[in-house]
Amino acid sequence: MGGRQAEAVRRLCAALDGELPERDRVAAAAAVVTELGSPRRLSELVAELARGEDDPEGCARLSYRHVLGFDKLLLVDAGPRHMLRVHVWHAGGGGTGAEDIHNHRSALASHIVRGRLCMDLYETREDGAGFEAARYEESLADGSADWLLEPAGPARLRLTHTGRYAAGSTYALPAHTLHRAWCDTSEPTVTLFLETGAGRRRHTDVFTTAGPHAGAAAKQPLDVPGYLAALNGLAELLRR
Repeated sequence: MGGRQAEAVRRLCAALDGELPERDRVAAAAAVVTELGSPRRLSELVAELARGEDDPEGCARLSYRHVLGFDKLLLVDAGPRHMLRVHVWHAGGGGTGAEDIHNHRSALASHIVRGRLCMDLYETREDGAGFEAARYEESLADGSADWLLEPAGPARLRLTHTGRYAAGSTYALPAHTLHRAWCDTSEPTVTLFLETGAGRRRHTDVFTTAGPHAGAAAKQPLDVPGYLAALNGLAELLRR
């Protein structure tokens, strides 16, 4: 049985379980993550989890340093439809895929808890406009959590929007939306991230202009002591 705060998260996420059109699901997810991302609410949840309540073993297995350059910590696994995570973006912490443009397997909503996040949105073009990029299909390896990248040919993309999201902001995206995000501040940025929806895609699309990618990228999950230490570090960051 989870702690009081974790169970409250699951109750909020359960309200998203209906067969909603994606536009309505995205809006509802944004409302949920905004509520959960208030400094007091998130601090109480992180403090509860840092004490080892709920499922530290399961969450540690799905927490790691992401190739895009941020720490990805699973807070609450709310069933097959919903995953609540926190992302800690470090200044100058770009990873091997920092320039990649990508979409997701399901709809998402993200709340900026502290710091600032920048994001570009893109669309594919068939008329020769925009710029050329190499396209990959990204999936998860059988029997592991590693990423597999399968070349899918050239593509052309066009930048459609650039946004900067300060603390207190929320954005939400349908699964197919092509985007890239990065932290442009001198201090860490913390975002609360909710994936939601039953119809998860089997792969995501990744576009790069930085040259060929390796065929696989390994995930290095945290162990339980490392996961709890990361939560305690996050709690300290939230108190600043």
